[in-house]
Amino acid sequence: MSSDLYLATGLLDALHFAAGKHRGQRRKDSYASPYINHPIQVAELIARAGRVSDLATLQAAILHDTLEDTETTFEELKGRFGGEVAEIVKEVTDEKGLRNETRKRLQVEHAPHLSSKAKHIKIADKLSNIVAVTHTPPKGWSKKRRLEYLDWSEKVVAGCRGTNEKLEARYDEALHECRVILWK
Repeated sequence: MSSDLYLATGLLDALHFAAGKHRGQRRKDSYASPYINHPIQVAELIARAGRVSDLATLQAAILHDTLEDTETTFEELKGRFGGEVAEIVKEVTDEKGLRNETRKRLQVEHAPHLSSKAKHIKIADKLSNIVAVTHTPPKGWSKKRRLEYLDWSEKVVAGCRGTNEKLEARYDEALHECRVILWK
């Protein structure tokens, strides 16, 4: 199998799996967008802005919320996509049983210790989320809460710096644009 075909089939397998797992889920944005759009966007940001073509990173980006937000198990991911992809997804997964404040604090604390591949996902995830929070915020989110989210995301991304200059620059551009919009 050619490397292009291997990459394409690997990505399509991850997309098919994630779409099935997130079926029926919606984002909290004002449009209630299909949830699968977010993991697709995270992978696309890594590929386009970050210029990354590593299959494991892109598959893990597509699958990054399956452990946290669906009934998917680590063993299921490992069996289907291999240990490397499952471990990357596990690295970026929050413990849902923890209070939101604790989960946010742990993301900041753990970010510097993530693998390079997990850091790519974390940066792209925060980039996707800050744009969504700015342009299509969840119902009831005040300007203050949205700005607090931007500030927190910046702390998480700070722990991921030195991973991918292009992806980090895209995050920085978006963060600046989002702050300008929210301060109008």
